[in-house]
Amino acid sequence: MVPRYARPAMTAIWEPESKYRIWFEIEAHATQKLGELGVVPESAADALWKWWATEPKIEVEAIDAIEAVTKHDVIAFLTWVAENVGEEARFMHQGMTSSDVLDTTLAVQLARSTDLLLEDLDALLAAIERRAKEHKYTPTIGRSHGIHAEPVTFGLKLAQAYAEFDRCKMRLLAARDEIATCAISGAVGTFANIDPSVEEYVAEKMGLKPEPVSTQVIPRDRHAMYFATLAVIAGSIERLAVEIRHLQRTEVLEAEEYFSPGQKGSSAMPHKRNPILTENLTGQARMIRAYALPALENVALWHERDISHSSVERFIGPDATITLDFALARLTGVVDKLLVYPKRMRANMDRMGGLIHSQRVLLALTQNGVSREDAYRLVQRNAMKVWESDGRLRLLDLLKQDEEVMAALSEAELEDKFDLEYHFKQVDTVFERVFP
Repeated sequence: MVPRYARPAMTAIWEPESKYRIWFEIEAHATQKLGELGVVPESAADALWKWWATEPKIEVEAIDAIEAVTKHDVIAFLTWVAENVGEEARFMHQGMTSSDVLDTTLAVQLARSTDLLLEDLDALLAAIERRAKEHKYTPTIGRSHGIHAEPVTFGLKLAQAYAEFDRCKMRLLAARDEIATCAISGAVGTFANIDPSVEEYVAEKMGLKPEPVSTQVIPRDRHAMYFATLAVIAGSIERLAVEIRHLQRTEVLEAEEYFSPGQKGSSAMPHKRNPILTENLTGQARMIRAYALPALENVALWHERDISHSSVERFIGPDATITLDFALARLTGVVDKLLVYPKRMRANMDRMGGLIHSQRVLLALTQNGVSREDAYRLVQRNAMKVWESDGRLRLLDLLKQDEEVMAALSEAELEDKFDLEYHFKQVDTVFERVFP
């Protein structure tokens, strides 16, 4: 985790203190149920919860010192709790194995992280919707292969982004449901030394659901799916970030990141206004996607368990969620303050001499008796003259001078095909689909 790209609420979930508090709650809830079942004295859970009610400080350094000797983090934690609670603490962890604590804790942390990510997505969606509706009918050029294609609106560009991030939200909700599982099943997952009702009780208390078959660990296909979902969201972040970066290029300059008073773009060139936020988002997206691969490789563990996944998850759990949280918040800010230049959009759209209307002329010729092959030839031979003139010539003017074209179309029919508003007649339909 890099502090520069971290926000406090998400970071707090992954702090050692938070982890140890979850460990304690799992152990105490399990002891509570074991007491109800008569496996351990009910006084054991009472002692644990009585100590917990004092809101004890989690002594991370003390636990670390014990682990330096035991070389086992869960045993170190249990030892520290026993030192503070006393004799009754010996009934903790009855019939449990370390993975019961570690895997269930990771599920809690990922579920809580996801709740914050869902809030982030809601904020981003709200910002995109507001800007999309603001620019619903702002004409701009659509590009394919980076080349002028046909007119769109800037609102449609943003509506596409909204629909994509709305799908991201649905995927994340499904990923949260899949990852929020609890395993309290003991060594190799057979429940030989602990009743399944303990797992059900702990799951309910921790806001999880029981893992159907946990071997000794929760199956890592769940985690692979979760981190793959985060990677897809990162891809969507980069898609919108790259669009903004392209629009901010000097030769385009149809939109740009907000440039605050006193901000500097370059140490050498005082004139620079660089798209640093969206460039940064591209870099963060690369990192988030990179965490998906080790999560996929964690799926294939040996037999009922090994710990090859453990070190991986100590990295990717906090790093992926913290980075994505930051990236979503940053993108929301970019969208919210994005500077949009409709006049520049219109100027860019007009600079190629009306070439953007070529398809309408092509279709009109075919509808008036000209073969598609001949229609394409007629329009293209005039369009290439405009292209090579860098827009100094106008397509409409050249077509009016083309005898073969005018033999099929009247001047009024031809001029009608250069109506910009024609391209926006279905904008309402698209917006109704995206923003019902």
